[in-house]
Amino acid sequence: MVQSKQQKQDPTKGKTRILLVDDHAVVRFGIAQLINRQSDMVVCGEEEDASRAMSAIATLKPDLVIADISLKDSSGLELMRNIKAQYPGISVLVVSIHDESVYAEIAFRAGALGYLMKQEALEKILTAIRRVLTGAIYVSDTLAAKMLQQQVRGQGQMNESPVKCLSDRELEVFQMIGQWKKTREIAEELHLSVKTIEYYREQIKRKLNLRSAAELTQHATAWVQREIPT
Repeated sequence: MVQSKQQKQDPTKGKTRILLVDDHAVVRFGIAQLINRQSDMVVCGEEEDASRAMSAIATLKPDLVIADISLKDSSGLELMRNIKAQYPGISVLVVSIHDESVYAEIAFRAGALGYLMKQEALEKILTAIRRVLTGAIYVSDTLAAKMLQQQVRGQGQMNESPVKCLSDRELEVFQMIGQWKKTREIAEELHLSVKTIEYYREQIKRKLNLRSAAELTQHATAWVQREIPT
């Protein structure tokens, strides 16, 4: 029995170990198929939420974590912050449906090194993985060109979306409001108090010049429908 366990572990020896964290099994399957065909890398585990992912990281010790922004009952951004704090040597690549022009910068601040849209994943994920593993940043050609324009022309022209003025946590709360989640639901999902969420709601209203809770919900709902594909 010990021998069979050793034989099972041998094929992964010397390979780059990758943990997949996504709440869609089909997405994990497709990415795993691509990775496991490579001679120098292997998927060492799969999880669908942040808490289990952190436990898996402690056990499996991956070299790279590939994660979505939205996970089952949890936030991918919070996962990235925890990885950065507890395992600074582990690289993180985001593969998400969320618009990179809005979320890439936020993901980088949370600790990610790369951002890839899911519709491009099958074509470009291996390139993204290899680049991130060298310590380099990976974004799409479109976003890279946009970021270059930002530097050439100055910061002001990049702030197209009003939500750019929100902090990472405020944006998470704003998105959840737009998904019609109640204050208590948001508090439970983000592991914060109801009072703290109410404070964030007031901050968002102030920054976006919104006058009421109804206006905040309307604005957030419209933003979610526009920016986040279903």
